[in-house]
Amino acid sequence: MISLKRAAVFAALFLFSVTCAAAQDVTLTSRDGKVELSGTLLGFDGEFYRVATEFGELTVDGSGVSCIGPGCPNLTEFVAEVEMSGSATMGAVLMPALVEAYAQRNGYVMEREQIDATRFALLLTRRDTGKLAARFGFHASNTDEGFADLLANEADIVMALREIRPEERKLARDAGMGDLTGPNRSRVLALDALVPVVAAGNPIKNIAPLTLAQVFAGQITNWQALGGPDAPIELHVPMAGSGLAQVIEDRVMSPENMRLSENTIQHNLPEQIADAVNKDILALGLTSYAERRTTRVLTLGGSCGFSLDAARRTIKTEDYPLTAPMFLYFPARRLPQVAREFLAFTRGAGAQNVIRRAGFVDQAPEEIAIEQQGNRFANAITVAGPEIPLQELQRMTATLTPMARLTTTFRFETGSIRLDAQSRSNVQQLARALEQGRYDARQLLFVGFSDGEGAPKPNREIALRRAEAVLRAVTAAAVTANPDRLTLGVDAFGEAMPMACDDTAWGRQANRRVEVWVR
Repeated sequence: MISLKRAAVFAALFLFSVTCAAAQDVTLTSRDGKVELSGTLLGFDGEFYRVATEFGELTVDGSGVSCIGPGCPNLTEFVAEVEMSGSATMGAVLMPALVEAYAQRNGYVMEREQIDATRFALLLTRRDTGKLAARFGFHASNTDEGFADLLANEADIVMALREIRPEERKLARDAGMGDLTGPNRSRVLALDALVPVVAAGNPIKNIAPLTLAQVFAGQITNWQALGGPDAPIELHVPMAGSGLAQVIEDRVMSPENMRLSENTIQHNLPEQIADAVNKDILALGLTSYAERRTTRVLTLGGSCGFSLDAARRTIKTEDYPLTAPMFLYFPARRLPQVAREFLAFTRGAGAQNVIRRAGFVDQAPEEIAIEQQGNRFANAITVAGPEIPLQELQRMTATLTPMARLTTTFRFETGSIRLDAQSRSNVQQLARALEQGRYDARQLLFVGFSDGEGAPKPNREIALRRAEAVLRAVTAAAVTANPDRLTLGVDAFGEAMPMACDDTAWGRQANRRVEVWVR
């Protein structure tokens, strides 16, 4: 709450700009001298000035004005500056690795400048001229601070391990930053996951989501209740305010109407959790999949016998229920050209390789052959019965067997027809692939699945409508794609292929999905 109060104060100050003389540090004058605008310079991207004026925040084309005042940039020695703030997990390793890869590819030499424990800058110098061209500033703290810095106009891009909260979204919109959940205001950069971990010598191999919540709520305190030794459980979690801490609240505790126990040991970085668990056979931690190190990840199981392991592919498909997308959020403002080029680079194949090498799960779509999905079809056979007749299983098998499943999967927000954040990003990703002709001369089938609550026929109808909605969203986003070069279709099989047990909220959420199959 401290960060949000801070953000609200800054947003209010921004909305009701102080127009005292001391704040008027630039004056922009049109070439003919007929128009003059004074205010506080908020940014300059080499082409456009961004100024806070008595009329609000304005963006002015620099080619049509002259700038006078102490805040005016040096046009001949311009250095592009971009400030990023938020998740230490993203800021410590992933983003510097991506900036370095971008620099190497585009003729820059990168140098790191450490400012303090959480702040540093990456300086990009042109290899041919030796001239400083760009400065990427980083404040690697936590997701809460990232949004607070953005709302205080101290950051251009937020690195987040969670979705923006409704109150943050409202403050940003009120401050003129646009809707940060819009298609051009946020992006899933990579994927991580929240995983329960124990030391290698711990005898426990799996845990049910309800039991996991009970343990971290303090309702279960002894390993004996989990089938282990008669000894107390020591709990390790991420620091409050971090994106992973919010994932624990949203995906583990809230679905079971529980709160995190105060008897937990909090850590600033995910790798610290792994190190602490490795040293204590009686410890249980919730940490990042990318930073699990040599700990053993517990399998998530359920009463119906289905189980889900955290792995690169199950995280990429979101079949593993505790997936944690890594977001970039940016307001409705123009960034310097080098920043725009960097963001474009992060979508390419080279960036996906960097993401994989850093230990995170990339966004590049993969095709999963039918013979690699035996466990999913085994689940379908297990739940077959009066509500899912043999004929429907045969129809599903005949439809999908000649095809391969894409790792691009779409899921919806709980109780809503709106796609979740990762799926909205997937829409843009698949649309770009269609525009680039990656699936020309092929068939793409959008296949809807549902949970098992309710009657089979309505479930299949709902799943079909969701598949149709995803197809519409993708084709609407693929503006330049040629629909004559590929075949697009929809189908649905309702509850015929469950991923998890339907007796929990997370299980039902995992089962409600739209998959993409390709031939």
